[in-house]
Amino acid sequence: MQKFDVLIVGAGMVGLTLALALRQASQLKIALVDSSAVTELDESIDVRVSAINVASKNIFTNLGVWSAIEHSRVQDYQHMHIWDKAGLGKLDFSAKDSTRWPPEESLGWIIENKVIRHALWQQAELDEGIHFFTDNKLASISHGDSEVFATFAHDSADDSADESATKPTPPIIAKLVVGADGANSWVRRQMAMAMIFKDYDHHAIVATVECPQGHQNTAWQVFLPTGPLAFLPLKSGQPSAPLAGTLCSIVYSTSPDEAKRLTALDASDFAKELTAASDGKLGDIKLVSERFTYPLTMRLAQDFVKGRVVLIGDAAHTIHPLAGQGVNLGLLDAAALAQTLTAKLSEYDESHAQWVNVADLKAFSRWRKSEASEMIAAMAGIKQAFAPQQSAFKLLRGIGMNLINNFSPAKHLLITQALGLKADLPDLAYHKDTL
Repeated sequence: MQKFDVLIVGAGMVGLTLALALRQASQLKIALVDSSAVTELDESIDVRVSAINVASKNIFTNLGVWSAIEHSRVQDYQHMHIWDKAGLGKLDFSAKDSTRWPPEESLGWIIENKVIRHALWQQAELDEGIHFFTDNKLASISHGDSEVFATFAHDSADDSADESATKPTPPIIAKLVVGADGANSWVRRQMAMAMIFKDYDHHAIVATVECPQGHQNTAWQVFLPTGPLAFLPLKSGQPSAPLAGTLCSIVYSTSPDEAKRLTALDASDFAKELTAASDGKLGDIKLVSERFTYPLTMRLAQDFVKGRVVLIGDAAHTIHPLAGQGVNLGLLDAAALAQTLTAKLSEYDESHAQWVNVADLKAFSRWRKSEASEMIAAMAGIKQAFAPQQSAFKLLRGIGMNLINNFSPAKHLLITQALGLKADLPDLAYHKDTL
């Protein structure tokens, strides 16, 4: 039997962030369970990337991992160019347009998921209060009034046949379990935590492409009749290589039938479709990676908390990727939960017998569910606004975009939203000098 204060299931970006945030603010003993250990970084570029905003960068900086991320592969962008393929509307944002002081140098950063996870994992391994369990998967969770009991899967018959088989892992007892194990969360299913689902009727195609005219430190997004296509600037594995400044990660959200058609094309024809869709603004595009496709579904847990089990990140909510805010929402969940759990820790005795406070957990659930719900509603509104419409509506949509583009107050508000700097953020999401 092994005893911990917090058991975190899922050592991805969100779970690792929570572990580091808890340890920075307390002496709580943390168990991290994930059967997929981190691998060493190489020059191969992962098609799975995240758009990190300023609030998330602040979290990484305050946890002491941003420098490691920055010295790996990070591509910042200072501009965003958005246009409507079916109309005349466009939006242009620049970091220099922000009214914040001091001004932000970048609107955001495009970073491979494996780069972020590697930096977080390396930092967590340096902390003696964080213990990794990567040999076996969990088999069950049961909870009582004061503790949660988790057992690991293990087939004892294998041991007798092969001495090299994985040894059984003793059960874990913890005061709290956190499900940070992704959209298909095992923890959520195990605890029968109810979810609201809605099919976006979109599939996302992700890949890495070469853009001869260069990404120009700009995030590009065109709204097509079938859905949005984003070109996110990407750092080359070799900064001095010919591809430096020309690589982009694409996220092409489109109807299931269109996604099937596009992925069936050969690389050359697929690239031609991208060039045409982007109006040639990035040159004659070339596909330089495999294509991956996955369905897009909105998910929202009815409650992020059940007893002594909490959901964060994609385990609690998934949204349409058109604004690139999914990971940022999850990182804020982690920072907010760490703040909630440690804010009153000093009020309890050394055994921390009562530090998991049900009222505080419910407040956390309301806090984070409210923001997730707002983001889900915003994504639904944008998606609907750019759905195929009558010509008159397309004209009005274009006029509206152009009005916003030339109306500074509205533009500044949108830039602030893109930066992720809004009211009611957890303390870790602010620059330390502003706290």
